Amino acid sequence: MFKIGIIGAGRIAHVHANAVSAHPDAQLVMVADPFGDSAAQLAQKYGAKASTDPADVFAADDVDAVIICSPTPFHVDHILAAHAAGKPALCEKPIAMDMAEVDRLKAAVGDAKPMVMMGFNRRFDPSFNKIHRLLEEGAIGDLEQVTIISRDPAAPPREYIAQSGGIFKDMTIHDFDTARYFLGDVTSVYAVGQHLDPDLADTGDYDGVVIVLTNSDGKSATITNSRHCASGYDQRLEVFGNKGMLNAENIRPTTVRLSNGTTTDAQDPYLDFFLTRYTEAYAYELDAFLESIRAGAAPSPSIDDAVKALVIAEAAAESAHTGKQVQL
Repeated sequence: MFKIGIIGAGRIAHVHANAVSAHPDAQLVMVADPFGDSAAQLAQKYGAKASTDPADVFAADDVDAVIICSPTPFHVDHILAAHAAGKPALCEKPIAMDMAEVDRLKAAVGDAKPMVMMGFNRRFDPSFNKIHRLLEEGAIGDLEQVTIISRDPAAPPREYIAQSGGIFKDMTIHDFDTARYFLGDVTSVYAVGQHLDPDLADTGDYDGVVIVLTNSDGKSATITNSRHCASGYDQRLEVFGNKGMLNAENIRPTTVRLSNGTTTDAQDPYLDFFLTRYTEAYAYELDAFLESIRAGAAPSPSIDDAVKALVIAEAAAESAHTGKQVQL
């Protein structure tokens, strides 16, 4: 049984705590968050201890591994603390707010290879994972194009946007990793940022983006994001090859369709947000993390994957600002 400590008690921490509680080989034993009430409430729900100091998690003898759900500016510090304590860590995305923090991480660990898995959970979504497996098996021949659509049902609070690092590092970072999952390393980035939502006009961030990525073989990925979507949480993936195409469509609570005198083929709305849409992905992600610990194998997605996604995010921001394609 793996004894797990969680750093942070916000929304994403609740997702991971639920995944831990459902796993047959894991137990949540401690939650730490400077906001003591939040830590206490989450810990009490799962019968764990609570603390206002993350250092308590890293020092605890009964914590085997750590899930880092703290705000992004603390990720590098908490990765380093886990490494110093000899505790494997699953860290939420992005790895850092900027490359200067990544350089600090690299300098601190030197040639050591921290046991850190990055939380790009969409690699573990059953539909996306199956598309990747079928592509590798040659089901659609040689890959040519990837199309990723990711739209949130509504924008997060302004306070969150202000400290998130911007849409590319906060939201699109998942899609950058998904694109790399299929394309491999990206060599060019072209991004268009949109200011079309008047309610977000004063946030200093884009409310929608369209990005084109290419690799050294000329294969491409197109990513479309929006902070709002009237029809719900829009999550689609298309992978196109010279011998066929693979699609993952939006998921609904049921497959029922209604046709009557006023509507045709009406269906349930999409699953409402990542908490429900990617529940299975978080469970499989945790399982892969624990299996890497059990096997003593390097976790994947790795720190290197996270760094490459951050490089693409910074290039996308530059491209959107300058209107020019950025070469990597």
